[in-house]
Amino acid sequence: MHQQEAGTELTDVRRRLIEAAARLLGEEGPSALSTRRLARETGTSTMAVYTHFGGMAALVSAVAAEGFRRLIARVAEVEPSDDPVGDFKRMAVAYRANALDNRYLYAVMFGSASLGGYRLDATATEVGEEAFTQLRDAVARAMDLGALRDGDPSAVAGQFWSALHGYVMLELAGYHQVTDDPEHDVLWPMLAHLLTDLSH
Repeated sequence: MHQQEAGTELTDVRRRLIEAAARLLGEEGPSALSTRRLARETGTSTMAVYTHFGGMAALVSAVAAEGFRRLIARVAEVEPSDDPVGDFKRMAVAYRANALDNRYLYAVMFGSASLGGYRLDATATEVGEEAFTQLRDAVARAMDLGALRDGDPSAVAGQFWSALHGYVMLELAGYHQVTDDPEHDVLWPMLAHLLTDLSH
């Protein structure tokens, strides 16, 4: 029982450090990251970063990797249906909700939060590629079922992701309010037009 509690505590400390690092990067930039600041923000010791991540650079990469893992998990909640094109809208809903719920993580994942001299490691990059693979596989399934015309699933997934990500980035930055209801006037029509074009 003691070991289980200790494991839960370790996981919680890692989570708190990741959340705090993401918020500091998003709000104040990389100069705000220090073991002392993170210890104060998370109620841990100054050694916690080294104990759980080995150093600040690894923590920054862990922030991005965690962001992509949450994205993958949220999108995975959309179970494939007999309407693969409809699945894309449901995946987009999940994608956007995850970004809005984890805006600081999202900013680190895609570089809108300055990382200064920090660089993402191979693990973070690999998890990011898994997120794209998740979408590409859904495109391939839609092509196999005849819902989308045959083509390169990677290219089609890239188009869909680019459109969705562009809107989400504008929304997070507060620049999406080009109409009274940009979600229904811009986001969904844009994705619907893309999918309609890809269906013929």
